Amino acid sequence: MQFHHHGYVTTDPRIQPAAGIGLDRPEDLPDEVDVLIVGAGPAGTLLSAQLSQYPTINARLIERRPGRLEFGQADGIQARSVETFQAFGFAERVIAEAFNQTAMNFWASDPDDPSRIIRTQRAPDDPDGFSEFPHLIINQARVIDYLAEAAAYGPGRIKPDFGYEFLDLKVVQGEEYPVRARVRHTAGENEGQERTILAKYVVGADGARSAVRDALGMRLEGKQAMHAWAVMDALTVTDFPDIRTKCQVQTPHGGVQLIPREGGYLYRMYVDLGEVTSEDRGAVRKTTVEAAIAKANQIMHPYTLDVRHVPWFSVYEVGHRLTQKFDDVPAAETGTRAPRVFIAGDACHTHSAKAGQGMNVSMQDTFNLGWKLGQVLTGLSPESLLDTYAVEREEVAQNLIDFDREWSEMLTKDPKEIPSDELAEFYVKTAQFPAGFRTHYKPSVITGEDTHQDLATGFPIGKRFHSAPVVRVADANPMELGHHARADGRWRIYAFADGATETSSVALRDWAEWLHHSPESPVVRHTPADGELDALFDVKVVFQGTHETVGIGGVPPLFLPRKGPWELIDYEKVHATDPEQDFFELRGIARSGCVVVVRPDMYVAHVLPLSARTELSDFFARSMSR
Repeated sequence: MQFHHHGYVTTDPRIQPAAGIGLDRPEDLPDEVDVLIVGAGPAGTLLSAQLSQYPTINARLIERRPGRLEFGQADGIQARSVETFQAFGFAERVIAEAFNQTAMNFWASDPDDPSRIIRTQRAPDDPDGFSEFPHLIINQARVIDYLAEAAAYGPGRIKPDFGYEFLDLKVVQGEEYPVRARVRHTAGENEGQERTILAKYVVGADGARSAVRDALGMRLEGKQAMHAWAVMDALTVTDFPDIRTKCQVQTPHGGVQLIPREGGYLYRMYVDLGEVTSEDRGAVRKTTVEAAIAKANQIMHPYTLDVRHVPWFSVYEVGHRLTQKFDDVPAAETGTRAPRVFIAGDACHTHSAKAGQGMNVSMQDTFNLGWKLGQVLTGLSPESLLDTYAVEREEVAQNLIDFDREWSEMLTKDPKEIPSDELAEFYVKTAQFPAGFRTHYKPSVITGEDTHQDLATGFPIGKRFHSAPVVRVADANPMELGHHARADGRWRIYAFADGATETSSVALRDWAEWLHHSPESPVVRHTPADGELDALFDVKVVFQGTHETVGIGGVPPLFLPRKGPWELIDYEKVHATDPEQDFFELRGIARSGCVVVVRPDMYVAHVLPLSARTELSDFFARSMSR
């Protein structure tokens, strides 16, 4: 964490100085806003945290509830989400609080005594080291708390406007604030009163029963799996030996999934209630917690679950549904006008909870959208950039639905149809998907072609930037290269040197001089006139040698930008390889050097040789208007 460059800081350095709208943020919801976010769940709150980094943007987050969420239905935090939390500055704190999941055990009926269950296999949670971060289990409400803190601590000082229910909207093209959103007070002295908010953009992150989606005339399409599950958080005394390890139990009586929760005592239990017929008419949803516990004990025999306390219980039917579009522009009209209304998260895709993807994919929806809204509203990019949100996230959602349908069907099959070892094999084989690492964006104005992919084989273009260890030259600190990145709306440009030191890296020096001073350089062309050198492009370098061999004084000034009113030198952009974990070998970086461009949402946008200057300029010119 860097601070003091604007003066000595004696308070919490996570609280950034207020700026722009954050200096005098109106207490009451104003009549006109740039972005109106509907729904203060994980997706909406993450979007507010991202937009809080743009202090000139007037963004407001409304929520029907009168206050903070206490119990959240989702609890699984995949490694990709933890990487995202690192960018928002709270990964270490949430890891310390959460349950860290490292394995999953599989249980099935004993072939010699089908009345009993036995452990059949143990599977690692991350068999191939996809991430340095763990898979976590924690109450969704706490995730929202951390994201809300990031939003409140950002320069824009965004806090939720509780007690507002979204009713409907109308888009009037050609006006400065083309979206007219009607809302109603649900709490306080104005309860029941309605008003209209004018917005440039509206984002519906208001859940599976989304009123924003309904206002657009859209609906979730798909089908129910005709299978029901009871789910509860429970405090239990049991003789089941794996109660603190995630487990899948499959028997002819049905299945149980056990997921340990944070705190060392609590766990979540999913209990298979069986097939639901078309004549059920919702009767299964009246299943009592006592009946669900009895069913679990039947499945878990000879072990017993003595449930002492259930803070949360629900019954749901598995459904796999998706909207046709994630914005208000019909597919046939895409590119002819800018989208003004977006939907994200459960508002546009619903599925089972078995793969733990709901909250995780929802947050990635708005992480994808947030920086794009930021660039458009600050004049950096044309409105056409917003077309990429629906294109990219609709494909991700469809892949999620397909995966979840397959996984859910496997969990409900009779063990005779799919033995537990096959279930475990599928879990390990597909581990990248539920971990959040199968997302692969196609070429577009913000994602390049793979012409030079061979220069950095460990950074596939369109996939998330996979960090690896380096050593910071200035202070000899070992660190993960990707951990210095923040969700601040900036692009990352990682330059991998063609030599071991600053003197032997000839191609790097020429490239750095061009990027720093040439009128054709994207840094010169697109950085705001009043911005610091790294205001838009955070440029870092990794040398092939060790930190002892690199002379910081001879490093090109591009990598040592001046910061703050006193123009202090930033020494944290110059790195060398870790002698025990050579970055170039770990990520397949060519010894001739290369450039890896990473989007603000941490996805690799391009890989280019150090000599490809025109290609780099042209790439950024495609999505930036100044």
